[in-house]
Amino acid sequence: MPTATTASLDFSAHTPMMQQYLRIKAEHADTLLFYRMGDFYELFYDDARKAAELLDISLTQRGASNGKPIPMAGVPYHAAENYLARLLQMGESVAICEQVGDPATSKGPVERKVIRVLTPGTVTDEALLSEQRENLLVAVCYQQHFGVACLDLASGRFSVFECADETTLQAELQRLQPAELLHPDTMQWQKQWFASGCVRPRPDWEFASDSAEALLCRQFQVQHLDGFGISHLSRALGAAGAILNYVKLTQRAALPHIQSIHAEHTDNAIQLDAATQRNLELVQSMSGAPTSLFATLNRTATAMGGRLLRRWLQRPLRDAQQLTHRYRAVALLQSYDLESLHKQLKQIGDLERILSRVALRSARPRDLTRLRSALQALPRLKKELTEAQELASWQQDLHELPEICATLEQALVEQPPLLIRDGGVIADGFDEELDEQRRLAAGATDFLQQIELRERQRTGIQTLKVGYNKVHGYYLEASRAAAAQIPADYQRRQTLKNVERYIIPELKTYEDKVLQAQSRALVREKWLYENLLDAIAVELTTLQRMANAVAELDVLHSFAVSAIAYNYCQPELRQAHGFELTGARHPVIEVQLETPFIANDVRLDAEQTMLLITGPNMGGKSTYMRQAALCAIMAHCGSFVPADRAVFGPIDRIFTRIGASDDLASGRSTFMVEMTEAATILHNATEHSLVLMDEIGRGTSTYDGLALAWACAEALLQRNRALTLFATHYFELTQTIGSLPGCRNVHVEATEHDDTIVFEHRVVEGAANRSFGVQVAKLAGLPNTVVKRAQNILQQLERQDNEMPQTELGLTVATTAEPTAPAPHPLLDELAALEVNHLTPLEALQWLARWQSKLNQ
Repeated sequence: MPTATTASLDFSAHTPMMQQYLRIKAEHADTLLFYRMGDFYELFYDDARKAAELLDISLTQRGASNGKPIPMAGVPYHAAENYLARLLQMGESVAICEQVGDPATSKGPVERKVIRVLTPGTVTDEALLSEQRENLLVAVCYQQHFGVACLDLASGRFSVFECADETTLQAELQRLQPAELLHPDTMQWQKQWFASGCVRPRPDWEFASDSAEALLCRQFQVQHLDGFGISHLSRALGAAGAILNYVKLTQRAALPHIQSIHAEHTDNAIQLDAATQRNLELVQSMSGAPTSLFATLNRTATAMGGRLLRRWLQRPLRDAQQLTHRYRAVALLQSYDLESLHKQLKQIGDLERILSRVALRSARPRDLTRLRSALQALPRLKKELTEAQELASWQQDLHELPEICATLEQALVEQPPLLIRDGGVIADGFDEELDEQRRLAAGATDFLQQIELRERQRTGIQTLKVGYNKVHGYYLEASRAAAAQIPADYQRRQTLKNVERYIIPELKTYEDKVLQAQSRALVREKWLYENLLDAIAVELTTLQRMANAVAELDVLHSFAVSAIAYNYCQPELRQAHGFELTGARHPVIEVQLETPFIANDVRLDAEQTMLLITGPNMGGKSTYMRQAALCAIMAHCGSFVPADRAVFGPIDRIFTRIGASDDLASGRSTFMVEMTEAATILHNATEHSLVLMDEIGRGTSTYDGLALAWACAEALLQRNRALTLFATHYFELTQTIGSLPGCRNVHVEATEHDDTIVFEHRVVEGAANRSFGVQVAKLAGLPNTVVKRAQNILQQLERQDNEMPQTELGLTVATTAEPTAPAPHPLLDELAALEVNHLTPLEALQWLARWQSKLNQ
């Protein structure tokens, strides 16, 4: 990207080629410059050193310039995508510099210029993108509040929103996972907000809201932005302007597929903070295994459907009317032949990204054949959906566009080459002028055979033949033994080991004629291809609406497949406070198990806002809590849920405090992370929030932890009044918090048998009184000696605990009474009776050995 003027730079001491390179490089100082030279993209000087290290390619030299050797590295242009993908994944940006001049007419170096700049957030090439993930460019600016803009250049989806605080910003960035993030260079960026992608400062003026509004109006060809509902979001407008500036700078082209911008409002969706998104493993498991909710539900036929499913899971809706519309569609689709529907959707493919490449003029021939297949498949899909009233809102956007379809059918060959520059993309019979040039070029075969036969008769050399290569063109080839028979008008073109190659004027004239015909045919073909892109671009808005409708149908089809496969039920939405799940199951764990999943009920309402959950380690407390949250999220995406019955009242946020982790890079211990997450919940949870609180207080001493757990549970129950699932091993809480109005004790059952434990995974009424921690440690493989020692210690501690007086709340307390003296040990009696002064050293050692033996026994 241009960063400086070259007017004041003097490159006169360099060779003409290096002068051209250095002028272009000076305008793109902060990017790697891929400089096209023949069949290679070459890099020089510092770029060469950097690329050689990053890509593990050879660092060589290319002559000298200004009296010094030129460090050089290069990659073949036909394999450049692999190298570009690796650089972009590392957060690097690359300027692509191509030859734009004609080598035949150029004096000095062929004219070159940068045609586009690739950055992690602005790529649209199919080979550089993941099918199942959006590639997002995000901009953030700050003026008392945070303004955020988000663009998926590969689809044209553009949105803005504002965040009141850092916690909300962090949650939104966790949801978006941008490939590249822009912020004003005077804004102090905090690493904990987002540290997993490319973060790039930009000049402050690019975030000015006034200039941003003017830029957006020009992009959307409107006089004001009132129709988009974003005029009042000045901070977000500034961020949107910065994104549009950046994309125009990198793409060096118009952006006709970015036709709208919409505001995301927090009231429209259930808010999920960063910890909740991680802990519930919505789109990615913490272990990296394919066991997320997304992986379980994703039965989509198209890549754009998969990306939409991911967005829906990360931003569940609160609009009951829209959700009910989706439920009806899913219920109807279950009566369809879903396998047939899957095949029809699959034929449409990733229409969303194909259209963006058409708009950016970077579409390849196979993109157009996929578009042709999509338009051919559309009538059958539309016909199948016509009779379904519940699907009318999607069906009406499935425009068939028969003229575009017919043009693509006539214009394109069945299996075109990868690139238009290779030729052979436009079908015979589509354009008369192209056909004429092709006939002229193809006629060479007959003509050359005639020349070959005539010259054999003329020279008497029966092995003489006509050949061709790209370097020397057409030639007559004869063995060196026949040199005496070569006529005088033959001109030697090339000498090889056993043969000589010659040219005659007639062959040279025809060579020029054929090559000119091939060149004219390729120029004509490129022109026709550009016209095809123009014709498609006229219908771009209609095609984008169609792509969006197909993607939504694909997700609903996926929901229907999952509902049948896993026996899900249709949720019910109501205005009453709370929710109720009957026979609920964990959607991810259920499909991983070989044995039936043990279902459980969950009920929270205005009268009972908290379940205090106790039970053994590994008994299923966390699973029970998570499945309630996952069912709520699925229901608010439009999916059916894994339960016999599911009823949901209003939910505004979902919070989780589950698991143990630290953040050492930010100087936060496990306990500090735990308390930070708890603080977020207590500050933000409302009566309509769903809170999962698991083992709060375990990162510190027993009494500190108990006190914190007690206080947090009490606040959630009495102050926040949030819908809370609170799991704990502090059994004292079952007698304190568990006895308060609005709270109910439940526990996960387990049975002990012969020092082993059997987990029943059933949640039943009442409080547990044991954690079975020692038994679980034994199952984990702890050494038997350690397990036995732990059992002995546990028995002693339990005896002492039972002997100590209890308060009316059930907590053990210290007393002022004299402590009861422990019973004397037999060995102590022996030691007291022993006359130490009369023992020899040997006898003393024998006594020690005897006592040690008794202790071991």
